Amino acid sequence: MMMHTNLAQLRALKLDGLATGLEDQMSQPGIAALSVEERLALLVDREDHSFNDRKLLRLMKNAHLKYYQADIEDIDSHAGRGIDWREVTSLALGN
Repeated sequence: MMMHTNLAQLRALKLDGLATGLEDQMSQPGIAALSVEERLALLVDREDHSFNDRKLLRLMKNAHLKYYQADIEDIDSHAGRGIDWREVTSLALGN
């Protein structure tokens, strides 16, 4: 019962990544072999990734981009468009 309270508190504090990570740890049988510091590091890493993902999504939505979820692979590069795929790849890689 205490764990459910902890999970509810984590979600109320908007620490969803931490709560999800804790739930995942509880479902893994071999997790008890890790030290407290190792488990905490995994949870903090999970929350950090969750925070960065939410931040990136928020920034992309606020940018009001027409295609904010577009990928390089979505570019229509038919011969008639005159797009050099090698050049697009070079730009995507930052060259």
